[in-house]
Amino acid sequence: MSHTVDIPQSIKDTLRKFRFSRRSSGSAALIIKINKQKLILEEVEQFDSISIEDLAEELPENSPRYVLLSYELNHSDGRKSFPLVLINWAPTTSETSLLTLHASAFLNFQTTADVSKVIEVRDGPEGLTKDIIDAKLLSS
Repeated sequence: MSHTVDIPQSIKDTLRKFRFSRRSSGSAALIIKINKQKLILEEVEQFDSISIEDLAEELPENSPRYVLLSYELNHSDGRKSFPLVLINWAPTTSETSLLTLHASAFLNFQTTADVSKVIEVRDGPEGLTKDIIDAKLLSS
């Protein structure tokens, strides 16, 4: 199958390692971007313990990113879980050609990362808060 953007083996290895790392507290994030010139995915940064608000500030306001998030979710019955969530960071202020490329590679990335929970964020940091993530995850 042909894909618009290649996912190098190094990114696949990083995704696998991130996916299977054990967490007991806090949220961890892996930020991935598309290298427009080479048409491949590249790791931007990895955070071992980051708040959602700090993560939102780390993400660019004019450029799309894929964010794999191991999120500390507190349930109403006191349980704690760490679901893996894919945040599709696609600010409307991004360059149209980048957004198109980002959208075309999204499903392949989601399949490769093996993540079923997806949160779309188009309105910048205001659209990525703990309350928004909690609401989306606890309602599903």
